[in-house]
Amino acid sequence: MVAARAGVSAATVSLVTSGKTAGRVSAENIAKVNHAINELGYVVDGLGSSLARGRSNIVILVAPDVSNPFFAKVIDGVRTEIGDAFQLLLSVTEAGQMPTPAVVRNLLSLRPAGLLVDAPSAGFLAGLPATGPMVLLDTAGVESEAPSVNFDLDGAALMLADHLADLGHSTVAYLDGTTGTETFRVRREAFCRHARTRGINVVAQTATTIDVGAAADAFARAWPQWQRQGVTAVVCSTDTHAYGVLQEARVARLAVPAQLAVTGFDDLPYSETSSPGLTTVRLPAAELGRAAGRQLLRLLAGEELAAKELVGEELEGDDRNGHRVTLESTLVVRGSTVDGGVAQGGQV
Repeated sequence: MVAARAGVSAATVSLVTSGKTAGRVSAENIAKVNHAINELGYVVDGLGSSLARGRSNIVILVAPDVSNPFFAKVIDGVRTEIGDAFQLLLSVTEAGQMPTPAVVRNLLSLRPAGLLVDAPSAGFLAGLPATGPMVLLDTAGVESEAPSVNFDLDGAALMLADHLADLGHSTVAYLDGTTGTETFRVRREAFCRHARTRGINVVAQTATTIDVGAAADAFARAWPQWQRQGVTAVVCSTDTHAYGVLQEARVARLAVPAQLAVTGFDDLPYSETSSPGLTTVRLPAAELGRAAGRQLLRLLAGEELAAKELVGEELEGDDRNGHRVTLESTLVVRGSTVDGGVAQGGQV
């Protein structure tokens, strides 16, 4: 129908819809075909095309909680790298839950070009069938042969522990996330380890979903006991948790940071303008997405990633061609731990 409306052959229509017109179809005929497509409302059968090519133009991103604002930056980074040649499909589950291997197996029936998996567990990866190109994001604590992009969580936890110790805090509590992902376990254990080294006692731990209200409720329930234990700082596994603690601290008329210091992980946009500004570990989410997108494109192009680990916040050119990439983290000090503090790298 499109060919008849445009007055060209079906082969010409196929070349135009597949983007293979260079040197083969005139600009005039391309315009005719596109005009006919618009008039008829024609949609290319992507499934049929993927069967012919052996893969679709879909890239699947599997993440534990895409409602977390952190993932907006990750998604933007991925989209920046893969461009318009691929469509990004998100595997979404209930908040705080990782998609199951069974869900991903169903998505693999779409013949995706590649798979990006954020914060996977070892069990999740073991349950996946043999797949095509795959890159892992934020996979701390999980062993895998797949290319990966990670954060320097140990260095981040050390900076955070040093900062609180230097301010004189000796008794702190830790508010964790309930996603069950290894990255949360690694950052929690790293902080507790470095805290002990600096003479800080982590007296209590609790966990909620990544939700401001849930975090506020958890803090409200726990604070009377924490106060009796002498807690003077709460370390949160995400900025979203920290927002909940700050909210409830205002309700309880606690002076932050004079009576209670609060810290987070992520450095979300609101952390700079919250009241007070949130001291947090900056995890470069957008660069995480970009680096993972670059690795995936190299795999799709048939390139072999160098068997080396690269470390840096911004990796350029050939230095990006590592099998494992670790992105640097920084500590951003604001008013939730130091009155009037606005600085990076742990210095006020």
